[in-house]
Amino acid sequence: MFCVQGNVTIMKKTFLLMVLASAFWVAQPAQAGATLDRVHKTKTLVEVVDQSYPPFSFLNDKNEMDGFDIDVSREVAKRLGAKLKIETPSWEVVTAGNWRGRWDVCICSMTPDKQKARVLDFVARYYSSPAVLITTEANAAIRSVKDMNTKRIGVEQGSSYERYLQKGLTIEAPDGPAISYPFERVVIAPYGSEDLAYQDLSLGAGKRIDGVVSNYVTASVRIKKNPGKFRIVGDALYEEPNWVAIDKGDAEWKSELEKIFADMKKDGSLAKISQKWIGKDITH
Repeated sequence: MFCVQGNVTIMKKTFLLMVLASAFWVAQPAQAGATLDRVHKTKTLVEVVDQSYPPFSFLNDKNEMDGFDIDVSREVAKRLGAKLKIETPSWEVVTAGNWRGRWDVCICSMTPDKQKARVLDFVARYYSSPAVLITTEANAAIRSVKDMNTKRIGVEQGSSYERYLQKGLTIEAPDGPAISYPFERVVIAPYGSEDLAYQDLSLGAGKRIDGVVSNYVTASVRIKKNPGKFRIVGDALYEEPNWVAIDKGDAEWKSELEKIFADMKKDGSLAKISQKWIGKDITH
């Protein structure tokens, strides 16, 4: 015998379960593989970089982004069968994570410290370079790293260098170095970009800042372009591994990139790009 009331009750329960299930899935983070699917569908790899971090990423004479990180990104896009799209949001926004599909990858000279590892996944180390202190050539007050104690030091906001000056840097990587702090306290001057920090330092130590903490390679480029203006102080602060970063939670995308970078190391592509921009292989 056909029971209308019973079937209506069943239909109501089924509908309620469907609504609850839909709500559950909407509340979940993007499923693994979402980024790879998007890259394959759009045939576009969206990369984020620092706009003023030569020779890794910078605007060239044609007003186009260029550099080591850009060439590495082009090679990755090529191996994915995609074109490369470059975006340059602020470093602070990139390192905050929760990209929501706006960007696919950060091949952008990022150090995997403890804070960033909470919101980003780190895929592969693709080069290493020391962190150093830079001051003006004429500054006799800073002759060693210890001399930056109580001085005003510029750093890019949200960077591992800022965390270093806060004496709270923990590098979350298998090759992460031990960190020491040969100073008691510095006055931190955060900047939206290193260009601005170096512009202020070029006014003379003590005018706005006394020094800048940055990457040895980028510092060397700026010193070469400004002879007699800047110098590196003493020994390196610490050895800095730089890793490829992605938004947190996409295991398939991470696995795909791990394979690509392993292949690029094996076939010498990374080393070749490093030789072009750095003059030596720093990708070991």
